[in-house]
Amino acid sequence: MLFNSPLVPARLIARYKRFLFDAELGDGTFITGSCPNTGSMLGLTAPGSRIWLSEHEGGKRKYRHVFELIEADGTTVGVNTGMPNRVAAEAIALGQVSDLGDYTTVRREQNYGRNSRIDLLLTDPLRTTTYVEVKNVHFMRQPGLAEFPDTATARGAKHLEELGDMAEAGYRAVMLFVIQRNDCDRFRICGDLDPVYARAYDRALARGVEVYALKCRVSPTEIAPAGLIPIDEPGIAALHTSIKISAEG
Repeated sequence: MLFNSPLVPARLIARYKRFLFDAELGDGTFITGSCPNTGSMLGLTAPGSRIWLSEHEGGKRKYRHVFELIEADGTTVGVNTGMPNRVAAEAIALGQVSDLGDYTTVRREQNYGRNSRIDLLLTDPLRTTTYVEVKNVHFMRQPGLAEFPDTATARGAKHLEELGDMAEAGYRAVMLFVIQRNDCDRFRICGDLDPVYARAYDRALARGVEVYALKCRVSPTEIAPAGLIPIDEPGIAALHTSIKISAEG
């Protein structure tokens, strides 16, 4: 997925939870812009980091610049949480996620569950309807290992429970983790930062939810799907490992 127009390089001054950031453009101009990421962005907010911004003219936008990418750990990382759904749809259309590309219709943001919306709803007259929940991932503590979540997420646990409901009702339910960074070739659930989510994840697997992790190619010109990567031990196993290491340390 190519960016609609060239991104603007800048230096990060500060990112404010939630929605705003300050930066310095190449010509020395200081700006405030919109940060489309309500999460903690753990490890991705260091002042002075090189960042890239999309630029928007007119309309009802309060801020002209939008925070899209940051340079961290020697690679480029996408921070816009609106991108993974688009990347996921592209990956599915390209046949990169199991056999999900064989469905005739893909609809986005459909109501389901308990006051929720599923990111992608796949339908076909000859196949089982499939619910696809997409999660943005950009957290890394160990080289090559992407993790989710980077903070507690009750909403994320709820989504896993609702996917499990769909699986038990006879539908196909898929959790797709989209990793917006170039340097990860493995993925796991971060059970030590959110044990509740880890338990919800393991329960979802037991109820028949399918789980995939999708790597991306990230650069100032594009964020593109780059195929599935292996998923490490389930959430509770990860939590137990973390507890054991902490006790031995």
